[in-house]
Amino acid sequence: MARYAVLIRGVNVGGRQKLAMADLRAVLAGLGCTGARTLLQSGNAVFDADGTSAAQLEQDIAAGIAGLTGLSVRCLVRESSELDAVTEHDPAGLDPGRVMLGDRVIYHWCPAGYSQAPPVAAYTEKKLRVAVTARNWNTVTKLAALASG
Repeated sequence: MARYAVLIRGVNVGGRQKLAMADLRAVLAGLGCTGARTLLQSGNAVFDADGTSAAQLEQDIAAGIAGLTGLSVRCLVRESSELDAVTEHDPAGLDPGRVMLGDRVIYHWCPAGYSQAPPVAAYTEKKLRVAVTARNWNTVTKLAALASG
């Protein structure tokens, strides 16, 4: 049994794409995942799953959400060890507006707020053709702690 975290892109932001966390937990349970716990209302959850790859979980969770709620979402699934690795490289020493690349993670310090920062996520998606979602450092560390415990 492996512990995972799912980060769902673009839900419950600005009153659109509303996804109840109870619905997310129901989707995870329906997929055979156990111990699902959500963090905040922005599409973050940790859960245990056996015998399924992160890539397959991404597809299955997105399909489950679409089937239950009609929402079309992108999901990123990471093993708890991957979140631990992200938090081990605390980016607090970055200069404002700087970007640091890690293993499947981009650290982007935005001291004036995310809306005032260069559009790193959009650029990354367009140029590298990968799914990107953003979380602030407090959320990442809380999610990593939840996944570890």
